[in-house]
Amino acid sequence: MKNIKPNFKKIDHLINEKLKFIYRDEKVEFSIKHYSEIILDLLQKFQKNYKLKSISVSEKTTVLISYGDNLKVKNKAPLKVLKEFFEKNLKNYFEILHVLPFYPSSSDGGFSVTDHKNVSKDLGTWNDIRLLSNHVNIMADLILNHASIKSKWFKSFVKQQDKYRSFFFTIDKDFDVSKVIRPRDHDLIQLYTDKKNKNDLWCTFSHDQIDLNFKDPIVLIQFIEIIFLLLSKGITIFRLDAVAFIWKKHATTCVNLTETHEIVKLLRLIINYVNPSALIVTETNLPKKENLSYFGNKDEANWIYNFPLPPLILYTFLFEDSSKISGWSKSMPPAQVGNAYLNFIASHDGIGMRPAEGILGERILEKLFARVKKNGGKFSYRKVLTKNKVYEINITLFDALKRTDFDKKGFYAIERYIAAHTILLALEGVPAIYFNSLFGTSNDNDKFLNTGIKRNINRHKWNLNDLNKKIKNKNSIEYLIHSKIFQMIALRKKLIAFHPNATQYTLSLGNKLFGIWRQSIDRSQNIFAITNISSVTTDLKLSKINLFENQLWFDIFEPNVILNDLKVLKLNPFQTVWISNKIN
Repeated sequence: MKNIKPNFKKIDHLINEKLKFIYRDEKVEFSIKHYSEIILDLLQKFQKNYKLKSISVSEKTTVLISYGDNLKVKNKAPLKVLKEFFEKNLKNYFEILHVLPFYPSSSDGGFSVTDHKNVSKDLGTWNDIRLLSNHVNIMADLILNHASIKSKWFKSFVKQQDKYRSFFFTIDKDFDVSKVIRPRDHDLIQLYTDKKNKNDLWCTFSHDQIDLNFKDPIVLIQFIEIIFLLLSKGITIFRLDAVAFIWKKHATTCVNLTETHEIVKLLRLIINYVNPSALIVTETNLPKKENLSYFGNKDEANWIYNFPLPPLILYTFLFEDSSKISGWSKSMPPAQVGNAYLNFIASHDGIGMRPAEGILGERILEKLFARVKKNGGKFSYRKVLTKNKVYEINITLFDALKRTDFDKKGFYAIERYIAAHTILLALEGVPAIYFNSLFGTSNDNDKFLNTGIKRNINRHKWNLNDLNKKIKNKNSIEYLIHSKIFQMIALRKKLIAFHPNATQYTLSLGNKLFGIWRQSIDRSQNIFAITNISSVTTDLKLSKINLFENQLWFDIFEPNVILNDLKVLKLNPFQTVWISNKIN
């Protein structure tokens, strides 16, 4: 799945045209050509010294999501600890490491950045990032939408320094915000005053995170400089955090506006001009149609997050009903070759509920929230008109799936958890696994109680010695889970039918089974990936799947047994089979 570098003989013309489109409705007091030339000059200067680092994507590609300080050792930089742990334990399983924001920050788990051009001293240095990138492809966050109220940028804005006079988004009383779609329940506008200034500041996510003003081209240019900085440190994948919110317009939703899409296209153009194989990933926690729009015409995101998957996995296993995930899977269009879904079932954030809109009805959601609450979950809300609505569930994936109405004591907790990951690894796209999910980490209630921040339930940081003891103990939950997940990843890497762009077809097998058929791009390998999502033994009638008679069929997990002469497979509670005509 290689990106081919376009023939950009007229890159200056393309940049100029995109800037004209972005600022077409603005009363511009600047020269588009002037800023186009600034970008072109930055591009040409950077390209002279850039050492190309390529990345390829295949069935071998799996992403690990981790904070820079997920592992801690006294008096040692966490990024160094992460590098050593990765090399020792993880490098054979993960092709990409998403290091969550490593910049200096004042809140929100690193997403309220105080300096977008430096590494937090609490984590390490740029050299640590560079050394990590020598061993694994690094995904880094571009936090485009906002900066901390304590940032260098905001301090310069308050002082009204020439370059920063309009760096943050402020509004006047005539700006109509009635249609704005909110991801949170706090007041959108924060009044900020000092001795000289009075500003109504736009705060999409919190009052510590002030939205940047992309209507000022200097903001865009700052992020282009940051992109070149990250490329120079060996970064090959760029995650555009909260990108859907970056452009605001009077009397609109201020989400997914055309200018936003054009900015993503411009960044893609610039990044791929320098490195044709570098990837853009858009983080748009939105309903299906809006999320899919970020593929553009193969000129925006290379990958988009498959946001409906986490709430659907939750519902499927908590209520032992595959109908919703099967219906959704059947409706998902295949990604074009070169694009891919980034599949995940847990991350550093909570489980977002907006993507479930139109898939899970209100009564189902009420049942889901009631069950998750019993499992120790908390809830974060967003404002819809005058009401608050659940925006995300805050809980670790292991605790979310630990007990169900069918299994109130959690007898099948580990089996259910592993089954959820077998679905993740089989679906069309690239799988991503959160660091803490590798070890079945439970809710960090102490951290939540100490900070009052609900997301901290799912952001446990490990002492390295403690984790090492756990994963060496063959009776521990941490050992049982990570060794099983590693086994599945190792198998997956050998199966070309699990290429991100391999054909996928969703099977109709009843509500207790979830199954998909995958076929490799060259059509040589077929895999029927089928999971019993229930706590009862369930029959799989092989007549319901098309096992070609002229080929031998095996379960990848039990390759010594030929399945051709069987009529029925009995799947134990939460068992998965990967039935294939080709073992490797």
